[in-house]
Amino acid sequence: MENFRKKYGPFGRFDLIYRFNQYIIKGKYGSAYFGGKDMRIKNWKKEVWTIPNLLSLFRLALIPVYVVIYLNAEKPAHHFLSAAILAVSCLTDMIDGKIARKYNMISTLGKILDPVADKATQFTLIICLAVKYPVLWYLMALFVVKEGFQLIAGSISLSKGRMLDGALLTGKICTTILFISLIFLVLVPQLAEKTVTIIAIVDSLFMLVAFGDYLIAYFWKGADKIHDLKPEE
Repeated sequence: MENFRKKYGPFGRFDLIYRFNQYIIKGKYGSAYFGGKDMRIKNWKKEVWTIPNLLSLFRLALIPVYVVIYLNAEKPAHHFLSAAILAVSCLTDMIDGKIARKYNMISTLGKILDPVADKATQFTLIICLAVKYPVLWYLMALFVVKEGFQLIAGSISLSKGRMLDGALLTGKICTTILFISLIFLVLVPQLAEKTVTIIAIVDSLFMLVAFGDYLIAYFWKGADKIHDLKPEE
């Protein structure tokens, strides 16, 4: 049984994450290290099953729950519950980073998983609201362009063994403003079109500033925002 676990992982032949680590990251099909660096998972407890990573996974699990409740909301209580779910998601987003830093649980996987959970939540939130408020489709378009750029630029940097040391300050501010304003739209469903338009414009301005900051971070060497990716010990 022990040999079986070593060969197939703790969940047997269906442990896809373990098998990915074994056959791809470890280079069974050639050298697959990022930027020539050995980035394979060496300590699962330290690098994967950490409280911050589990909180990020929890945020991802909340997304379909929010979608079902909000799109079928008929009473004020339903909108309140939808907003509460988003508030819980924001709260876990705030504390996971603090936990990671305080208890030395920072990992490469966490640096990737945390923004993925954030962006997936934001994307879903904007889509759901845009169904009701068409003016938000413009915000959605800007969001896709910004995040698409970050995804491509980040992937290129990662392939070279480099990455941003977390979100930029302007990105954090943009995320905060976006969540507060959109949660407000969820909580108060009967807003005037003019008010929604103003909210969309404000969100767009903050998003443009953050977008510009990320452009500088990735293309201007003097910004010194991107550093070598160090493998976990």
